[in-house]
Amino acid sequence: MTRGLLVGVSAFVLIACSEEAPPPKPAAEAPAAAPTPPPAPPAPVVKPEPPKPDPNKELADRVKRALEGEAKIQAAGIDVTANDGKVTLWGTAATAAERNRAARAAAKVDGVKAVENKIAVVKGS
Repeated sequence: MTRGLLVGVSAFVLIACSEEAPPPKPAAEAPAAAPTPPPAPPAPVVKPEPPKPDPNKELADRVKRALEGEAKIQAAGIDVTANDGKVTLWGTAATAAERNRAARAAAKVDGVKAVENKIAVVKGS
């Protein structure tokens, strides 16, 4: 009987070991992660435009340089403004002749359409 018992136990052990393990239980499905969007393209670099030159200031500067280039005009005492080709001279001159020379010199500058002479003659300078 021991032999029969031993054979029976051995057979039982063989049968128990030969059974396949049950398949693993599927894990609860995690919700699908939303796909990450592609990175946004870098913003374009916008270079600021250089300021446009002021044509009135440029004309006034050209007239001022013309006055400075005249030997008989004290240009340091004269300011110049411009608006659409009309130039205005401001300041002081020692004589009426200097005042008139300044107006004539300003009128010769390219782009000057008219000259308004507001230069005051200062006696005794």
